[in-house]
Amino acid sequence: MNRVCASAPQLQGITPYDPKYLPAETLLSANENPSDVEKELRREISGEIRRVPLNRYPDPLANELRDMIAEANGLDRNQVLLGNGGDELLFNIALAWGGPGRKFLNLPPTFSVYAANARLTGTETVDVPRLEDYSIDEDAVLARVSQGDISYVIITSPNNPTGGLADGGFVARLLEATDALVMVDEAYFEFSRRTVRPLLDKHKNLVILRTFSKAFSLAAVRLGYVLGSEEVIREFIKVRQPYSVDALSQAVARVVYRNRAKFEPGIQAIIDERSRLLDGLSRIPGVSTYPSDANYLMFRIKDAAKVWEQLYECGVLVRDFSHAPYLENCLRVTVGSREENDRFLQAMKEVAIAHL
Repeated sequence: MNRVCASAPQLQGITPYDPKYLPAETLLSANENPSDVEKELRREISGEIRRVPLNRYPDPLANELRDMIAEANGLDRNQVLLGNGGDELLFNIALAWGGPGRKFLNLPPTFSVYAANARLTGTETVDVPRLEDYSIDEDAVLARVSQGDISYVIITSPNNPTGGLADGGFVARLLEATDALVMVDEAYFEFSRRTVRPLLDKHKNLVILRTFSKAFSLAAVRLGYVLGSEEVIREFIKVRQPYSVDALSQAVARVVYRNRAKFEPGIQAIIDERSRLLDGLSRIPGVSTYPSDANYLMFRIKDAAKVWEQLYECGVLVRDFSHAPYLENCLRVTVGSREENDRFLQAMKEVAIAHL
């Protein structure tokens, strides 16, 4: 038979997530760290990998790495879980706390994968849009959860793509106001130096998501983790894929996490460059900038889609959000190296002048 039955109904109308990865001389679209892992650590990683038996399955829960992360965060092993990138763990929260008849509270504009995962799992998405400055409409969120029908909430801090932090006091009030599981996505927290980790000690309904992809230069490795109560982590384990974190990724991450202090100068350099990039962008006519606590900046400019094309013609790839709801005429640029940022600023000046 030369035909196939239809896929699941919830897939109808879904467009696959597209990171808009295109070749370019200056890649500033994916919030990657501009610096690769240094040679000394690469040698240590190579030694660690050589000891991995490739014919054996990996430790299914990456317990050695769990122990390292738990100790660094003042937690027990059973309060940590690794995943194949933060993306797996984001899907797992939808699997474990979503589903037909359940509701996810979303705070757009934010990472589009959250709502996509809800749809894939048959979860209803309830949107509470952010305010005009892209801060959270705190009163509206608290009012909505007070209805008692929300199963889980995801708050990104700093928010992607807008860059702002969630107020820690608000997160605490939200945790007190609802028994819904509240995930705080801290994928970029190393660049903000702010975390809600202290709230874990008092709130079972808090789970924190982090990643190795950004601050630790391991976007290629695909490794993320969550911190939470033992009760919550146990539910995540029920829905996770077996052996989702391979032995080679575990080996790489162990070396990097042991040596995480060596990444601090690079993180600080990104923070410094963020300030310089914001200042440079704000001086370009026609550009409206937004403050950021992450390793990227969002800005608005007239005819943003055309500006994106002209930047790409100059060899600079940024992320185009100009057609996304709430983000009309917005672009997002990753904070790159000093040389990459200079090239971007020069291209932006030339493009902006042409638009005057």
